[in-house]
Amino acid sequence: MGDEVETGDRTEDGGERAAVSFPFDRMAVQRFRQVFPRARWSDRRKAWIVPGKTARRRIDRWLALEGSRADPFAEAKGRDAYAFEPILSPYLMVDKDGFRIRTPYSRKLVEEIRQVPFARWDGEHRVWRVPFASYDDLLDRWEAIEEEAQRSEPEERRKRAEARKGTEEEKRARRRAAERRRRRIPLSADDLPPEGRPIATAPYGIVIVSEITGEVADGEDIADLYPDITEDPVWGLWRVPTLEELVQTWPARTEPGDDERQRGWWLPTIEELREARRTARARERRHVQQASA
Repeated sequence: MGDEVETGDRTEDGGERAAVSFPFDRMAVQRFRQVFPRARWSDRRKAWIVPGKTARRRIDRWLALEGSRADPFAEAKGRDAYAFEPILSPYLMVDKDGFRIRTPYSRKLVEEIRQVPFARWDGEHRVWRVPFASYDDLLDRWEAIEEEAQRSEPEERRKRAEARKGTEEEKRARRRAAERRRRRIPLSADDLPPEGRPIATAPYGIVIVSEITGEVADGEDIADLYPDITEDPVWGLWRVPTLEELVQTWPARTEPGDDERQRGWWLPTIEELREARRTARARERRHVQQASA
């Protein structure tokens, strides 16, 4: 349950709000209205808009409770399963509400944890929270989670960086970083993306192409950076979309096909948009904190 949760934008009076949508069920809507009496339905977003600074946290709790309704004994079963077969790890803690996961940051790690049903990020305490009801799923994925967490420790990252010094891998990494700073991407002149609309790309995620320069990209010089480059591509300049632009973007109805991926861009899926929105939301929060510091 719970298709989408969006936060970070503002109501007309300047207050914070969050949006949530879920499959229609009359009783679920009734329970939702009892918990969120100030929520209003938005036809434009096809979602409920909940005002308040703590809206996202309250929505996450409500979604977790709704999910456990499918099995009213899921929480108790999860507690018993953990007691019988506990996960012993420095990255996992337990409290009365469930499990807390605290690890170094890794994009792969975040993607792995998000596969656990009802896992949510607690920004206040900087931990991932997982209810007892999701213990079996957490146990199935824990080996991969812990392995990636260990790889992401600062000391392990430093060792790998030292081992890469002077290698071809390091040279390619430096070239990729320098290329990213140029904010450009080669595009097929016969199949250009719409300007001003967020699109998904393999090397840079979701971006907005702000300008097609018309300059032909030299395929031989950049073939290792863009392995799927087409013949006679032209350079397009890109920028990172704002949270508002991402929120207003409708996702693609289908997954991108091979042809779309080979041309280098496609319309983003709902999962890709969710990830980009979370990143944009965190980026805007950092900007606000820096401005007020």
